[in-house]
Amino acid sequence: MDCINCCSHKAKQRSEEEIKALTNRLNRIEGQVRGVKKMIETNVYCTDILIQVSAIQAALNAFNRELLANHIHTCVANDIRNGKDETIDELVFLLQKLMK
Repeated sequence: MDCINCCSHKAKQRSEEEIKALTNRLNRIEGQVRGVKKMIETNVYCTDILIQVSAIQAALNAFNRELLANHIHTCVANDIRNGKDETIDELVFLLQKLMK
């Protein structure tokens, strides 16, 4: 998949398949968050809510892994092939932020 000015410039053309996969993940996460909200509104026990929040965090991590893998395979790889080595610094900075 081609990047528009490559991802280091904040735009990317995504395939329909990638959009669908990422959107489906986000829709599931959104449903989980709504479920937690309902649990709070109906006075569900704290530990049950915490377990669901943990599941949401795991789902967000899976979303990040999928998006990051695609970013590396497309944007980062394309930039490196085109001699834009500053993309490596951007990736390192991103990884540091994700690992906080």
